Amino acid sequence: MAIKETKPDSNFTEVRDSNQDSLKQIRLMREKENDLLTYRASATRTFDLLHTELDLNFDYERSAVLGEARLTLTPYAKSQKVLTLDAKDFELGKIYGKIDGEELSFGYRYDEKQIEIYLPKEIEKGDTIQVWMKYTAFPDKNSGGGGSAITDTKGLYFIDPLDTIPNKPRMIWTQGETEFSSKWFPTIDKPNEKFTQTIHLTVADSLITVSNGNLIKSEELGNGLRKDTWEMTLPHSPYLAAVAIGDFGKAEDVHGDIPLGYFVEKGYEKGAAKVFANTPEMMGYFEKLTGVKFPWPKYDQIVVPDFVSGAMENTTASIFMEELKLTEREAIDSEWDYIIAHELFHQWFGDYVTAESWSNLTLNEAFANYSEFLWNEYKYGLDQAKLKLIAERETYFQEAMGKQENLIRFHYPDAEELFDAHSYSKGGLVLHMLRKHLGDGLFFEGLNYYLNQHAFSSVEVHDLRLAFEKVSGEDLNWFFNQWFLDKGHPQVRFEVDYSIPDNLLISAWQEQDLENTPLYKLPFEVSWYVGGERKTKEFILEQGFQQFALQNEDPVDQIYIDEGSDVLMVKFMDLDSDYLKRQFEESQLGAARYEALDSLRNRDTLEVLLGLIPQALDDEFWSVKELALQSIQSNPEWMVSNPALEEKVFLLAESGEKNSVRAGAIDALGALGDPAKYQEAFLKYVNDSSYLIVSSALMALVSSDSGEDLSELIEKFSKENNFRVIIPIAEFYLNNDIPGKGNWFQTKSETLSGEGLYYFLGYYAEYFVQHPKEDSQKAMKYLLNLMENSSQMYVRLGAFQGLLGFGDDDEVVAKIREIASKERDEDIKRYFDYFLQAFDVKN
Repeated sequence: MAIKETKPDSNFTEVRDSNQDSLKQIRLMREKENDLLTYRASATRTFDLLHTELDLNFDYERSAVLGEARLTLTPYAKSQKVLTLDAKDFELGKIYGKIDGEELSFGYRYDEKQIEIYLPKEIEKGDTIQVWMKYTAFPDKNSGGGGSAITDTKGLYFIDPLDTIPNKPRMIWTQGETEFSSKWFPTIDKPNEKFTQTIHLTVADSLITVSNGNLIKSEELGNGLRKDTWEMTLPHSPYLAAVAIGDFGKAEDVHGDIPLGYFVEKGYEKGAAKVFANTPEMMGYFEKLTGVKFPWPKYDQIVVPDFVSGAMENTTASIFMEELKLTEREAIDSEWDYIIAHELFHQWFGDYVTAESWSNLTLNEAFANYSEFLWNEYKYGLDQAKLKLIAERETYFQEAMGKQENLIRFHYPDAEELFDAHSYSKGGLVLHMLRKHLGDGLFFEGLNYYLNQHAFSSVEVHDLRLAFEKVSGEDLNWFFNQWFLDKGHPQVRFEVDYSIPDNLLISAWQEQDLENTPLYKLPFEVSWYVGGERKTKEFILEQGFQQFALQNEDPVDQIYIDEGSDVLMVKFMDLDSDYLKRQFEESQLGAARYEALDSLRNRDTLEVLLGLIPQALDDEFWSVKELALQSIQSNPEWMVSNPALEEKVFLLAESGEKNSVRAGAIDALGALGDPAKYQEAFLKYVNDSSYLIVSSALMALVSSDSGEDLSELIEKFSKENNFRVIIPIAEFYLNNDIPGKGNWFQTKSETLSGEGLYYFLGYYAEYFVQHPKEDSQKAMKYLLNLMENSSQMYVRLGAFQGLLGFGDDDEVVAKIREIASKERDEDIKRYFDYFLQAFDVKN
């Protein structure tokens, strides 16, 4: 049957289109309304908090702070009749104050988060008032729910307050970022607030206190008590206020007239002296770079147990995680300079000049992140610094696969989420690109201007831009708009036409998603080698598709685009193995040689790789040597077929210039499967001063089938508490199914912490799975407790992985599920859920 063709009614079409336009407008309006509602403005300043004085006692039984606070304030911009203070989970009595010299009692309303104080009259701008109160703060109440960088929100932490945990020091320390100082004292808990402070701490006279500023008085009170008074005469933000109280040992140093203190659990003072040994030189170098003397009267660095972050840059008193607690021998292989530099640079960028809001967090963290590069570049050379930069780039790219955010973020659900690879890694990379664009002279002059212009004050991103524009004379809106105020990163495809060897043609396409990412203005470097001389040219990509004539004059058949890895971009180029081989052979940049070798390792180019390995073992950059040794360890047959290669590896094991290289060589020799050949050497290496080398030698010995009786050697090293030694011993006990070691595994697990504990937990769980009669119930309870309560996410992860070995116990599995459901870190929770689902399928 034929169907008559009809035209749509024009009136109907107009109505339909009109309705669609209206719906689109409504959706757009709702989106814009939501943007306005969720915009994170900098805190409006109604009062300026001038000075905070605290008198604190501590109730260890209740994990409570018994405080008296006296605050001095003045209206910020206009007269005020209501004062709002942040005070989370307090018990309060009366609040008093002084206005015009008259002492008064103030009415107030308190919702367990903020105190709204009603002043008896309008306080004019320029007038000063005092407010004081006694209070009890309960930091544990309503805590938890931190982010991946700062994993809890108590503000103040009682560590083993009742002194019931073996090998755990009784201690108090604080962590105020973001807005958790108001968990232990009343304040205006915003980063754009700054005040001076005096803190009186009443403690047992056997304990040491550390706080911001200088210790100006210690008063013996009798009955075993002492009151210490710490005074901070220069203003800083509330989140940077800190106390640490414990039975500390102390190592001391000095930089000019700045006293330096390194506080750590007693018995580790010599290790602390080594771990923090570069602090004076670091401080001097950062003063030279910025042109600004260290702005505070002293600098202490305090190592504490169970810290909820890697470290925290409290003004004059940085606090660090327990991993920096090392013996003098362990400190031989300390590689903590990066985190020490990070927190020290914060004393300028973050403490002296502070981001005015969490939206601008990267103004603190990008600089601290980049300081790690700056210190590596100065102390250990450009190659090592560049490898750090490449690692930061990969960290950001990994995160960018799941989310892409502006560096300056005015919309976010929780400030804790801002402590991510964008604010840190990307921020540092962006500063590096700005440095490359401006040149060292203008970049560091800009930092000097920025610091001097905004000393002891708060800033936003445009203050940084204006500082660089002031010294450079250049409009930098293009740079800040695309890198700070927009999201994503460039993805650029490059092709090179080599048909005219003395004038190569480079074609570039920007391939990123332009609906969500800008089209970039992108300076980049092209380099090539002529007769061993490195030549370079700078270009700027600022179109979607653009071509560049190199005009290289000397005939060239291979060039490198961003050989120095200075640009944050995903670079697409079709590079074959011959290209990478030549890059490794001719590049004068250690990081470029490293990347070439690493790329070849991941390709099916065994013959090419094998040909480069001897050269890699002679490379001047230690990381290239390590990478080559990792390849040899994975392919020990290379040494069997090439005795000269084996000899090179042995010489590195004997006398490599860096302990990590020596350890890598020992690992490679241990993989040979010829236990007798190097038995004598391994037995010599186990007596080395470096635990890295001892660990590799022990693992080589315990993994061999030499038939040698190692029981005496194992017994000797089983008394060690360094995790690098403990793990080979655990390997020996498991490989040889040795019973009666349950107490050893339990004791060692309670001795270890942090990264070492994470690595050990797999061995621990496996042992009790193999030997259930050695109180495996206690082991399961221990792992469940760690999974539920450890402040360190990787320890919770290690405990979960170990518990899966007890998966035939339905009661344990049910408890694992219960704990997993309460996990506060979303990434770890997803990991738990994934493996629990896989576990269900398997069972």
